[in-house]
Amino acid sequence: MNVAVIQASSQAHKNKLLFDTVSKYAIDDNVINFGCSEDECYKYSYVEISLLIGLLINSNAIDFVVTECSSGQGMMLACNSMPGVIAGYAPTPKDAYLFCQINNGNVISLPLGEDYTWSGSANFDKTIMAIFSEPFGQGYPKSEAERKLKDTALLKQIRNQSQVSMTELMRKIDTSLVKKIKNKQNVLNYILNHGNGEVIDWVKEIEQIRI
Repeated sequence: MNVAVIQASSQAHKNKLLFDTVSKYAIDDNVINFGCSEDECYKYSYVEISLLIGLLINSNAIDFVVTECSSGQGMMLACNSMPGVIAGYAPTPKDAYLFCQINNGNVISLPLGEDYTWSGSANFDKTIMAIFSEPFGQGYPKSEAERKLKDTALLKQIRNQSQVSMTELMRKIDTSLVKKIKNKQNVLNYILNHGNGEVIDWVKEIEQIRI
C-alpha cells in the first residue's frame, strides 16, 4: 500500500514527527512524505491540502493518506468534500482503529495542534499504531462484520453517485487555488510518475498553463 503523509503548514514543525511515526508502524507499506515542512517557500491551508489529497487519491497514486491540521476536524471536513475521499477524524487509538476497520476510508486526520504532554505523545503514538495494526476493512465487532461492511460499501456507492469527478471539481475552482496546487511540485510529480486516469491529463494541462 502506498501511504502519503501530508499536512497543513500550520503544523509544519510536526511533519517529521508525523512521518517518522507513520514509518515506524506502516512497516509493510511504502510511505511518502509530501510535507508541508518548515523549509518550504509556500504555505498551505488545510483546504488547499485537501485538494492535493483529492488529487493523490483520485489519481490512484496513493492508497491511504495520514494528515492533520491544528484541530484535525477542519482537514477531515475539507477532505470529505473531495470526490472519492472518505476521511475520518482520529483523536484516539480507538477512533483510528474503528475508522479503519468499519469505515475503511482512505484518509485519516489527526489533531496535532494540541499540547503534547507525555500522555499526549503516547496517545499520538498509539493512534498511529492502531491505524496500521491490522488490514483495513475487516469490520467490527466481528459478530457484525458482514453487516458493517455492507453499509460501508453502500455509503461509498452513494457518495460516488452524488459527486462530480475530481477533474470536474478542479476545473471549477478559483485560479488562485490552482496556482497553489501547481506550486506543490513534489505532489504533482508523484502523480505524473505513479498515477493513472484523467487526473494525470489535468496535471499535464495545468503544467503547460502560465498562472
